[in-house]
Amino acid sequence: MAGGRHAYRALFADLYELTMVQGYLEEGLSGEAVFTVFVRRLPESRNFLLACGLDAVLGYLERLRFTDEDVAYLRSLGRFSHRLFDWLRDFRFEGSVYALPEGTPVFANEPILEVVAPLPQAQLVETAVMNQIHVHTVMASKGVRCVIAARERTVIDFGARRTHGVDASLDAAHAFHIAGIHGTSNVLAGKIYGLPLAGTMAHSYVQAHDDEREAFRAFARMFPGTTLLVDTYDTLTGVQRVIELAGERGGDFQIGAIRLDSGDLGTLAREARGLLDAAGLKEIRIFASSDLDEYGIAALVKADAPIDGFGVGTAMGVSSDAPFLDIVYKLSEYAGEGRMKVSRSKSVLPGRKQVFRLEEHGRATGDVIGRFGEALDGRQLLRLVMRQGRRTSDGESDLDAARRRAAEELARLPSRVTSLERAEPPYQVSISTALEQFTAAVHKRVVGG
Repeated sequence: MAGGRHAYRALFADLYELTMVQGYLEEGLSGEAVFTVFVRRLPESRNFLLACGLDAVLGYLERLRFTDEDVAYLRSLGRFSHRLFDWLRDFRFEGSVYALPEGTPVFANEPILEVVAPLPQAQLVETAVMNQIHVHTVMASKGVRCVIAARERTVIDFGARRTHGVDASLDAAHAFHIAGIHGTSNVLAGKIYGLPLAGTMAHSYVQAHDDEREAFRAFARMFPGTTLLVDTYDTLTGVQRVIELAGERGGDFQIGAIRLDSGDLGTLAREARGLLDAAGLKEIRIFASSDLDEYGIAALVKADAPIDGFGVGTAMGVSSDAPFLDIVYKLSEYAGEGRMKVSRSKSVLPGRKQVFRLEEHGRATGDVIGRFGEALDGRQLLRLVMRQGRRTSDGESDLDAARRRAAEELARLPSRVTSLERAEPPYQVSISTALEQFTAAVHKRVVGG
């Protein structure tokens, strides 16, 4: 959905969004509401999340319209009023959005975005807003860990075949780019988002030939500078055949890399590097794949394996260790009054908010969640990205700017936070005195005591 490029229908909503909207309309509850999107707690394996999906959300809000066909379907359900149908036909999102820019590290309970709009409008968009922030943030947060683990070596997204659906694979490629992934094998994502494309060959190409050497020769002739997959039969024999062809064909046999896709990648990389270097082929790089994730990459890097790049597929494409977030979209203000939920372990900070990032000597030392308009030390992170249903300059889509921002923001975090291991102590997030006092006052009002 990023930039409105995916075609989502207006009826992408949970049923209770529509029933509540009808209730609001019937009761005249159309005052200004504030809904806050945040993650209650980080997954065990995450020290931070990388906020992502804002462009998708803004594109959705800009284009949200209900067709006659949509209204006819709702009418067929026999549960909604003519008042709702008329409202839907005329629907245009007229609210504002305050959000963290894409590529901003975010922590538990911090607002990722806040929707400020008439209550029925803000309620209606809950499912789509959550969905897009969730999938993009999950993927960006996994992808950035692979980038961190690789320590400036190339990382390519190979996940499209096992990602959970076409749309998810496109969203993932978009989020991975922001996270710092260097390219994708997903051609449609390359077309839509202008992402660098990368790919090698499959074992089937080699198997389709009677001789592995002939397969290498033909592929290199068609695609000079390509990467050859050398482990269809025996990895080191495959490397030796590359060397033989380079000797026989000279400048007519141009390849950029070999790819290892099975076995002990570290050992095979060392042996392959030795063979290539001895043959005077030091310019040929080594690329590795095969069920890699950030931990596998980190182990190979720590062992100083001579691997120049990594292809990461399923583990990154489905964020296998943390496939979902405890993300919520909660009413925090209505008609000028703070609102909150006080259920055990599911409380909500009331009112509009701001996040202040404290820094010393260019390094983040902690965050403070404060009230909107409060003057506190630190860099204010939430920005006005949409006003009256239209993007502001801070809401304009710029994928490469988001990628640069992510890299800059990550460089400001303490090294323990960007580590793959659990941060000790965790990154500190506190609540301002003013917000604490406001929360206590709202709590007293809504529950008494």
